Amino acid sequence: MDIQQIASAEDLNQSQLAEFIFDLLHRMAVHHTLWFREVEHQLGFARALTAMDEAWEKTRAVAVHRFSEELGLSETNGVPNALLTMPKEKQLRLIDAIAKNWLAQDGVWFQAVEKTHGMNDAKRCNDSTWARFSPFEAYAVKKLLNLGEHPGLDGLERALNFRMYGRLNRQSCRRENGALIFEMNDCRVQSARVRKGLADYPCKSAGLVEYARFAEAIDDRICTECLGCPPDAHPSEWFCAWRFTLRE
Repeated sequence: MDIQQIASAEDLNQSQLAEFIFDLLHRMAVHHTLWFREVEHQLGFARALTAMDEAWEKTRAVAVHRFSEELGLSETNGVPNALLTMPKEKQLRLIDAIAKNWLAQDGVWFQAVEKTHGMNDAKRCNDSTWARFSPFEAYAVKKLLNLGEHPGLDGLERALNFRMYGRLNRQSCRRENGALIFEMNDCRVQSARVRKGLADYPCKSAGLVEYARFAEAIDDRICTECLGCPPDAHPSEWFCAWRFTLRE
């Protein structure tokens, strides 16, 4: 059927219906994000997080139940049994796949803005996105690990392993004179540029926002200092490094 003659979903063929399903899921994701953004604007970040917790818990339960019914899947307490019974090694591979997709999504957003508006606007948008995503990710990790309000540097060290980057890049922590030193020993983005013979991507402006906002959201007593991040010169052992201290 000609696209101009399509008047309802029933007029779509199977391939078109499959695309429509993905489109609807995308709309749900965007709608969820816009709700959070508007509640944050009206009521503040902390209250938006609380509202999102309740909304997401109910949305997820309903969605899993309905999708399970339609796809003939079983579930337990809002989690598909196929995921619950999946071998641990496969679960970990799935986590890695999700993290890689997230990183790819971040990259294509940057490129989409850069293509039409240039590097400067792309970096501005990137840095602002990190300013919002880092405290949200810290909130999610604190909830996952039940870290409490003031978990200190020990809590931050644990939390850094559960960021989206946590399993994508090779990173390390050590203690030095009471401070926590974090090093990004192998960064997928920067290592790819090295293999292509390109200079480091100058990510310091984003990193200053990303790490400081994440750390202070884990514990508002934590102060962040950049020891080096591109375009800074750095040793071969790491691409960026950060010092975290606990304010008394």
